[in-house]
Amino acid sequence: MTVQPGSAAVFQIPDRGLTEGCSSGWCELGAIATEPGVVTAIALVGVLALLAFAYVRDAESACRRERRRVLDERDAFESFADRVAQIDAVSVAADATPTGVPAGALRRIDGDGGGPPGGGPSGRSVTLRRVMAAYRDTVLSLPHYRAEYDETPAESLAAELGPDAATALATDGALSSGAQSALVDRSRRAADARERLADAIGTEIDELDDCEAALSAIDRRRRCLVGHLDGIRSEGETGAAIDVWNRLTELERECDELAADRQRSLDDPPLTPESPLDGESDHPFHDYLYGAEDGPRYPVLAQIAEMADDVRADRDRVGRRIAGSD
Repeated sequence: MTVQPGSAAVFQIPDRGLTEGCSSGWCELGAIATEPGVVTAIALVGVLALLAFAYVRDAESACRRERRRVLDERDAFESFADRVAQIDAVSVAADATPTGVPAGALRRIDGDGGGPPGGGPSGRSVTLRRVMAAYRDTVLSLPHYRAEYDETPAESLAAELGPDAATALATDGALSSGAQSALVDRSRRAADARERLADAIGTEIDELDDCEAALSAIDRRRRCLVGHLDGIRSEGETGAAIDVWNRLTELERECDELAADRQRSLDDPPLTPESPLDGESDHPFHDYLYGAEDGPRYPVLAQIAEMADDVRADRDRVGRRIAGSD
């Protein structure tokens, strides 16, 4: 993700001696749990649990990948700043710093580092070559950078650190003290922006973990309620069914509360980019994280809605059972 200069965005096996003479109910439970059919059932439940919250898990994986890449970019810009700071600057004419990139200027610093038309001291072109080599060896060496951005090194430098910095290099054909200070300062600001972005993504990962834990608790209670009711075949069936129906209604209410909490998070993200990625986007931070993923645009809300549907389906089934017993 390109962050503009200064942007705020951007089962343990028990010892056999311990089991000898065991009279506890836990011993019987342990024996049952090792039956092949039960082991298979436990494994199946584990697989279903992994599939149960696919949206949230995919979102978390996407966030962790992106956070790693952002941190790699942070390290790259810090390394670039350190290398530029160690280059000996050269003296150039004190002209006003241009604000745009003139035609052909970027080609001059994408080439062999030659100076502007008319030539100049060879030391000047050497410093420019060292700057661009440092940029290629740090920022542009990241595996995802070249794959995602169709830019030349000079275009990338201009986009990341400002067109005026690229223009100064192109115009002077060297690294002046002013350009050096600007490149070092802006590179460190780019690294700081990515640090803030990584922290924001970390906040999102924590929220995803909390949401998955809450949904897992709701799902366990839902399954226990339905399983309990399915095991009742007695005169008290109707009363039990009514109780389960009421408890499922409470679980649906919890889903609604989770959705409301998530909506508040969408409206108040941990980081708001200065320039939205999409002019019509209401949630640029979350669109940045999930917009390119093969899944719902808002995975947490989609996961909560899916859970609420399961709860409602069970409640409706219980309702029909109550009606049939009247």
